[in-house]
Amino acid sequence: MTAGGTTRNGRALALKDVPSLEPSQFRGWLVNGVRDKGRRVVSYFGAASNAAGGTAAEGISLVAVLADDANGRLSIARTISDGTTFESVVPEVTQAHLFEREIAEQYGVRFEGHPWPKPVRFHHSYRKGYDAWGRSVDAQIPPGVLDFFRVEGDEVHEVAVGPVHAGVIEPGHFRFQCHGEQVFHLEIALGYQHRGIERALVGGPTKRTLPYMETAAGDTTIGHAMAYAQAVEALSGAVVSAHAHAVRGIALELERLANHVGDLGALAGDIAYLPTASYCGRLRGDFLNMTAELCGSRFGRGLVRPGGVGFDLSSDQVRDLRSRLTVARTDVTEAVELLWETPSVRERFEGTGTVSPDDAEALGLVGPAARACGIQRDVRHDFPAGIYRFVHLPVMTAHHGDVNSRAYVRWLEIQQSISFILSQLDGLPANGTRAAAGAMRPDALVVALTEGWRGEICHVAMTDAAGRFSRYKIIDPSFHNWFALALALRDGQISDFPLCNKSFNLSYCGHDL
Repeated sequence: MTAGGTTRNGRALALKDVPSLEPSQFRGWLVNGVRDKGRRVVSYFGAASNAAGGTAAEGISLVAVLADDANGRLSIARTISDGTTFESVVPEVTQAHLFEREIAEQYGVRFEGHPWPKPVRFHHSYRKGYDAWGRSVDAQIPPGVLDFFRVEGDEVHEVAVGPVHAGVIEPGHFRFQCHGEQVFHLEIALGYQHRGIERALVGGPTKRTLPYMETAAGDTTIGHAMAYAQAVEALSGAVVSAHAHAVRGIALELERLANHVGDLGALAGDIAYLPTASYCGRLRGDFLNMTAELCGSRFGRGLVRPGGVGFDLSSDQVRDLRSRLTVARTDVTEAVELLWETPSVRERFEGTGTVSPDDAEALGLVGPAARACGIQRDVRHDFPAGIYRFVHLPVMTAHHGDVNSRAYVRWLEIQQSISFILSQLDGLPANGTRAAAGAMRPDALVVALTEGWRGEICHVAMTDAAGRFSRYKIIDPSFHNWFALALALRDGQISDFPLCNKSFNLSYCGHDL
């Protein structure tokens, strides 16, 4: 078996060094890597063949990145499809399910043997015979591929929810196949937030590139900006100071704190447990305000820049943040421990929305959703970059895969993040905010991973002969995890959906890039 090339997180390599395999070899490499070697699919995407180091006449390039978590290595390979058909790997590699559907809708490749080749985002252009980049394609949409999966039976009924929801939830459609209150199957249709960000990144970086990254998933501004910065730094050779790495780490953990605390409050609100809901709603704002203290934006916009950070921390700011965090730690502890001390809360959380460890592995789950199933998977530990190369953070896990486990992992990570930030503030290196990022390396590729609060963020950047982006692929952690929500509802009660949905709290816009 021809092996793929190997690299590490945030390390650039020449496109010519990425092995180009025959289609059958590529398929065998991918299947063997996941099924027999225990790797997982980090990214799998299509590109115009000339964007991936080939010629425009060759067809469509398929590029896959597999993670070897145990050894901190990334394996990468590519192949050329004729642009019409390719044998699906999904019958052997479930993790590739959504990736192949995305490639099909964007480039018109028909994956033979794929069990459900439905478009991911329902591009208007897809129905009109054009791919996601505006080029004409000769692919035919198989009959019924735009339908929802149906469970047949006289007493089976459908419940349709969305895409318009109450409150401030983003648009997504959920189709339940039910028998009474019991859910047989849930199908999730997204795509209503598709903004064409990946397409807009081609030819960059430009002045618009960083704002695109910071708003790919607005609640993960720091996470996506860090992955982008790591990619540009690897391609340009920029050296980031220890001070900037520390500030980035502080910002990333503040982002984790704000969202984890907000999620625990929202979970409490979904079961009408108002003490924790009220306190955590306020405390989320406190953590957002700490980020604003760093850079003037509650979501961290403008803070992370290629080469370092856009703002420094004065001694007064350090003292103020330390004081605020100390108070917040006491308040959060009191609010959250009420959950674990209240029998009615535990009764509602435990055993609800369970995802088994085997299913979690098969789907390639990431972030708290994976760690709640006992899977020790965390970029900060497995593929450390920046400050995390020098500070060890234990991986926080639970073992039941239910709402309670997903909530408890968040609580463990809240405590860990606060301790990390206080430690960094106590030993903040000398100033050195930003190094110049020069021209990017031409005809190169880099894979940049960051552990956002939802889980693994993956950016794959490819450059052309002029050192500009020829393809930029973003994988938000939600892309890996949405189907787990469907499994969590299987054989459960439809009334459990809001609680299960909130326990994952996945991104709609981050999925719809």
